[in-house]
Amino acid sequence: GGKFGGGGYAVSGGLHGVGISVVNALSTGINVEVRRQGALYHQNFENQQAVTPLIKDRELEEGEETGTSVTFWADPQIFEVTEYDYETLRARFQQMAFLNKGLKITLTDERTYDYAGDEVAGEEEGAGQQHQSVTYQYPNGIKDYVDYLVKGKKVQPVEDEVIDFESEDLEQGISVEIAMQWTRAYSESIHSFANTITTTEGGTHEEGFRSALTGLINRYAREKGLLKEKDENLSGDDVREGLTAVVSVKLTVP
Repeated sequence: GGKFGGGGYAVSGGLHGVGISVVNALSTGINVEVRRQGALYHQNFENQQAVTPLIKDRELEEGEETGTSVTFWADPQIFEVTEYDYETLRARFQQMAFLNKGLKITLTDERTYDYAGDEVAGEEEGAGQQHQSVTYQYPNGIKDYVDYLVKGKKVQPVEDEVIDFESEDLEQGISVEIAMQWTRAYSESIHSFANTITTTEGGTHEEGFRSALTGLINRYAREKGLLKEKDENLSGDDVREGLTAVVSVKLTVP
């Protein structure tokens, strides 16, 4: 796959490069459309087998968007539930937009609902019925994410501005973005990610952030005379009280 071709991907959240193969194995059908190199191509699969070769349909019109569309039907013999939950997808896509600065993601649920939110089956769309759709794009990335998290908790920030910075090591193929803001809350809230995947159990990137932050605050406090020679260092818990932070690392080789 492109993942292992030396340039197809800068970073990837997966490890194996088999995403579409797995989707095909778990679906009763897949339709793929690819718009690139000036043409529209398609190929269809049913029950894990190709039912058409890769077909060139037509030349793209001037100004027509390029990209790939994949339509699949989950196999009900494998999954007990094949209905997709809009809220689960919405939350994940919003998070991905936060973690990829400037990326635009649109989620549209083309199932038809009445205004009470109940699905209307087998009816033509008309008055009193609607689709759900949302678009996310965050020019400041995880800085916007921290602002969103703090506002969602309805707590008072200590300072209005969200602190953010980023660094990259091209030789090692590693980049890191950090955004944080202290609030009047008592508990800390640190969210860490590797290649846009949530690292709920932490990791060296989160441990390093915690350790470096504690050391930096203590060093600053002593340099400015806020901590005297006889005073003990502030603990990590003290430093992180009320802190909301997002730590996102991206690695070429995860």
